[in-house]
Amino acid sequence: MTQTIARRLQEMIRTGELKKGEKIPSQRVLSERLKVSRPSLREALLTLETLGLVRTLPARGTFVVDRDGETGPQNVWRYDDAYSITDVFQSRLLIEAELARLAAGRLDADEMARLEEAAAEFEEAWRQGDLVAHVEADLRFHRAIADASPNKMLRRLYYSVHDLLTESQRQPIPNTARDRMAQSMQEHRDIMSALRSGDGERAEAAMRLHIKNTATCAGAALQ
Repeated sequence: MTQTIARRLQEMIRTGELKKGEKIPSQRVLSERLKVSRPSLREALLTLETLGLVRTLPARGTFVVDRDGETGPQNVWRYDDAYSITDVFQSRLLIEAELARLAAGRLDADEMARLEEAAAEFEEAWRQGDLVAHVEADLRFHRAIADASPNKMLRRLYYSVHDLLTESQRQPIPNTARDRMAQSMQEHRDIMSALRSGDGERAEAAMRLHIKNTATCAGAALQ
C-alpha cells in the first residue's frame, strides 16, 4: 500500500498536479483525497522525502522539491537516531558481499532470468524518471541474490535489517549523477556475469565495489 501511494504521489508531481516548490495539502486532506490511511500516507511521504521528491520543514509543512533550484543536500537519513548511514553501508558490505560470493553458480535459469529482469527494470525505470519503481527493482535485484545464498542464517540476518537496507538504497538517489547511474547499471551487469559464471570471488568483489560506490553517493564514509 505504501509503495502504491508513493507511486501515485510521484505521478502527481511528475504531471504537475503537485507543483514544484509548492506546499502539498495536509496529511488529513491528502489522505481523504486519495482515500488512504494517514499512517500509510505518512510512510509514503517519508519514502518520497528520501528520494528527494518532497521535503518536510518543521512548522511549515511538506513541499515538493524544485530540484533545479535546490542547493546542498536534498535528503536526510531518517534512522540517524539509531544507526548512521555509514553503519548501514559497512554492514551491507559485509553481508551482501558474502551473500554474493555464496550465491555464485547457484541460481538456476528461472532465478537468473528474474535477476536479469530486475536489472532491466532498474535501468528502464531510471530512464523514465520513475524513482519509486527504480528502487523497487533495485531491491528485487539484491533480494534475489540473498535468496540464492545457501546460508540460511546469513539470509535471515539480511532480512532482519531489511528496512534499513531498503532506505539505504533510496538514500543515494537525489545525489546520483547520470554518469554514476550508468556506472551502477554496469556494476549490476558485472555482478550478474560473475554469478552466472560461478566465480564467487569475482561476485564478491563486484558486489563490494557496487556497495562502496553507492555509499559515496549516499554520504557514507567507508574506509
